[in-house]
Amino acid sequence: MDSKNENKKIRLGISIGDINGIGCEVALKSFSDARMLDFCTPVLFASNKVVSEQLKTLGLELRFHGVREAEKAHDGKVNVVNVWKEPVPLEFGQATTNGGKYAIRSLRAAVDALKKGSIDVLVTAPINKNNIQSENFKFPGHTDYLAQELDGESLMFMVTDSVKVGLLTDHIAVKEVASAITTKLIRDKVFTISKSLTMDFGIRKPKIALLGINPHSGDNGTIGKEDEDIMKPAIADLFNEGLLVYGPYSADSFFGSQSHQAFDAVLAAYHDQGLIPFKTLSFGQGVNYTAGLAKVRTSPDHGTAYEIAGKGQADETSFKEAVFTAIKIYRNRKEYQQLTKNPLKKQVAKR
Repeated sequence: MDSKNENKKIRLGISIGDINGIGCEVALKSFSDARMLDFCTPVLFASNKVVSEQLKTLGLELRFHGVREAEKAHDGKVNVVNVWKEPVPLEFGQATTNGGKYAIRSLRAAVDALKKGSIDVLVTAPINKNNIQSENFKFPGHTDYLAQELDGESLMFMVTDSVKVGLLTDHIAVKEVASAITTKLIRDKVFTISKSLTMDFGIRKPKIALLGINPHSGDNGTIGKEDEDIMKPAIADLFNEGLLVYGPYSADSFFGSQSHQAFDAVLAAYHDQGLIPFKTLSFGQGVNYTAGLAKVRTSPDHGTAYEIAGKGQADETSFKEAVFTAIKIYRNRKEYQQLTKNPLKKQVAKR
């Protein structure tokens, strides 16, 4: 590996999320710790005025450097790209139109920089899925937008060092879950999560558990046919193809019995089936990672937390974990690409 590139400081972009939530606060608190600048060069996509007002309200001491574009970011400093220049009133704790409007302006600018290579990785602060909606932005969340903008097959992947949970379906209504889960979807998500575990987390032969769609995985067809007709055949085929995929397991007791500890990752059928146990086990420590894309994006495992916004009470632990996870995955990918770039050619034995 080229030593110059190996020692290059990773440029970490940050979209600030809803300006009336805690996103900007946890980002600023994270980099108020000067030691964080040893790991990366942070680039916030916002405005000098918003960041200055946030610092003043929260009583934080942090010096930042305003830049016109991410390429001009200075190592060893907190950088702010002025995505907008007009003053924007902060209304902490309120789900306002402005909160959504400027969250999306920040996100679009950050994703554009990520696509251009002006930043290496992206950490997104929380948005409000309601006030972000407009004629020009009709996505239920970050994952869906990033799936459109970046190459690859996206997978919502909640991760810590000890537990990793991916989702077959994410932001769709519960009544639509069963019809959305097809053999193709299962295969696509399993291949995506398996590749991510290998490339992003350094696990050579990942072992993956799938949770059933219905209670008790359908009880052999007594409670719904989807697990018998779709899940089990798909899992059997994947296993026969050499992937260590098991299930479907009954979701109600899987985590409580510590069964998840026997696997490198768990693939849940739908949002709450996976995220309720994940957040119960690791809330405040977890990271939302969009696996399967050509670029690295992470996010803290919490929302806008309007109830404490502007009060200086937000805990930045999960945001810091999102920063460290993004850096770790970026480095793992670089190493993986280097190792697989020129694989050793098999030599033909002489007769």
